[in-house]
Amino acid sequence: MFRLHAKHYAPGPARPKLDGVRTYTEVFRAPEFTALFASSSAQVAASTISGLAIGTYVYARTRSPLLSALAMFGPSLAQLAGASALLSAADRLPPRAAMAWISLAYGLGTAAQAIPGLPVGAIFAIAVALGVLNSLGGGVRYGLLAEILPAEGFLLGRSVLNMSVGFFQICGFAAGGVLVALLSPRGTLIAGAALYVAAAAATRFGLRRRPPRVAGRPSVAATWRANRLLWSSAARRCVFLALWVPNGLIVGCEALFVSYSPRHAGLLYACAALGMLAGDTVAGRFIPPGWRERLGPWLRLLLGVPYLAFIASPPLPVAVAAATVASVGYAASLLLQERLVALTPGELSGHALGLQSSGMLAMQGVGAALAGAVAQWTSPATAMAIMAAASVAVTLALAPGLRPAALAAEAP
Repeated sequence: MFRLHAKHYAPGPARPKLDGVRTYTEVFRAPEFTALFASSSAQVAASTISGLAIGTYVYARTRSPLLSALAMFGPSLAQLAGASALLSAADRLPPRAAMAWISLAYGLGTAAQAIPGLPVGAIFAIAVALGVLNSLGGGVRYGLLAEILPAEGFLLGRSVLNMSVGFFQICGFAAGGVLVALLSPRGTLIAGAALYVAAAAATRFGLRRRPPRVAGRPSVAATWRANRLLWSSAARRCVFLALWVPNGLIVGCEALFVSYSPRHAGLLYACAALGMLAGDTVAGRFIPPGWRERLGPWLRLLLGVPYLAFIASPPLPVAVAAATVASVGYAASLLLQERLVALTPGELSGHALGLQSSGMLAMQGVGAALAGAVAQWTSPATAMAIMAAASVAVTLALAPGLRPAALAAEAP
C-alpha cells in the first residue's frame, strides 16, 4: 500500500449514491451514462472504419505486412510518449471539455489523412500525433465512468462500454469493408472523421460540466510522480503487465489479418470483435463474483491458445473460428480492470485507468510491429502462431502474482 502526499493530491470526488446497479437497465438509468456510451461508441466506430481504410490503403501501396500492421496499430506506440508526459492531465482537466476536444482533433486528423496524394510518411506522422493525444482519452473517459457510477456498478458499466467496443467493431469492420469497396479508402476516412465529430457532439451536449478530479496544473513531473506511486505496488505492477503484454501480443496476431487474407480481413476482424462482445457480455453480467477469480486464469489462457492453430496455415473457416473463440478471452481484461480499481485510491483512478489504457494500446503497437517484422521473414500464419505462443508464456509467468491472496495483500 502507498500513501498519497497531501501537497499533490486532494481527496477524489465522491461516488454517486444510487440504490443499486445490478443490471444493464440500471446502468443506463444512471445520469449521463447514455451520453458517455454514445460518445464512446461513435469513437470506436470511427476508429474501426478509419483504421481498416488506412491499413488497406497502405498495404495496397506498399505490399508490406509490416507497414500495413503498423498503419493500423503502430500509432498506439505513441501512447508511451503520452503516458510519460501528459497523463497527469487525465485527472487535472475538466472531463467534458477534454473528451470533446480529443474527438474533434481526431476528426480533423482523420480528414487530413484523406487528402489526395498525401505520402505514406505523412499519414503515419498524423497518426502518431493523434496517438500521443489519445493517451489522455482512456484516463478521462474511465475516470469519468467511476464518477458517474457507484463502486459496485463500475464492472457492469465497464462491461457495457467493452460490449459497445465489440458491437461497433463488428459493425465498423463490416461497414468499413463495404465503404472501402464503394467509396475507396479516402472516402471511408471522411466517413470516419464525421463519426469523430458526432462523438464530440455527444460529449458536449450529453455530459454536464465537471471540475477536474485533482487540483493543480498538469505537468511531466506530476505525471511521473503518479506513475511511480502506481508502479510502487507489486500487485498493481502484476495487474498492469497482465493487462498490457498478453493482449498486445494477440493484437499482433490480429494486425496480420490483412496480409493473411486480404479479401477476408474484414470478416476476420468482425468475428474477432463478435467473440470479444460475447466474452464481455457473459463476464460483466452473468459470472457471479465468486467465480470471477476461478475463471480469470482460464480466460487469460483462452486469449492465446486458439491462435496456435495458425502454425498450420488453416483455411478461412478454421481461421475465423480460432479468432472468434480466442477473442472471448479478452473478457479477462474486464476482471483485471475491476481489480485495478480496487487496488487504486479514488483520487488516482483516472490516472491509473489512463495508464492501463495507454500501456495496453502501446503494447498493441509493439505487438503489431513485432508480428509484422516476423511475418516479413517468415509468413503471416507463422508469425501469428509465434505471437500466440509468446502470449501464453507471459500469461503463465504472471499467474502466481495474480492469485487472490497476492492481490488482496496490497489492497488499499
